[in-house]
Amino acid sequence: IPESGHKYYLQFSTEDYRTGEDAGNCLATVLYPKKKSPPVVSIKCSHTKDQKEIQEEDNRLYQRFRHQSKPITGNNIPDSHGNIEPALEPVWALAVAGSSSIMWEKSTETLGYFLAQVKSVRQWVREDDFTEFDFTVLLHEIPTQEIISCHMRLKWLPGQPLRVKHFCAAESRGADEGSGAEPGSAAGPSAENGANF
Repeated sequence: IPESGHKYYLQFSTEDYRTGEDAGNCLATVLYPKKKSPPVVSIKCSHTKDQKEIQEEDNRLYQRFRHQSKPITGNNIPDSHGNIEPALEPVWALAVAGSSSIMWEKSTETLGYFLAQVKSVRQWVREDDFTEFDFTVLLHEIPTQEIISCHMRLKWLPGQPLRVKHFCAAESRGADEGSGAEPGSAAGPSAENGANF
């Protein structure tokens, strides 16, 4: 699109992260603006999984996080052999969802990212209804093959989008990059502001 950037039209299928079952089909448009800013995404999905079932799964996970005898902590997820302890699989899934907002913000037409590893995770004890975690995640940058370290704070309450703040070390560029003005999740942006952890 002259003066605006490149626009892509995509059709793709989705699957349940945990079970691998078909979760529906999506149509999306993605505009990469000429100016340096995140892509503009419009997406519509048809879901094959019942929304009530999804809410029930979210609530079970939420109750598990809220009723831990002690806060969750972990390191090197997955380990050097690619294994994830079953007790830490929900934490890995949260890291995947939360880091997707970082990847969305940092991605360009020529750079993409994948979550390589959760170096560390720590659950915060809160007095309100939210669950909150601090993560240090390693993102694999494609095609440069660099590993980018990011600190991510994630807050979640079922029925609401994940709230994500992050700060990434951009070693190869000689500067640090961060956010907080555009927190979001795999489900879309939320309304929380501020970059202070």
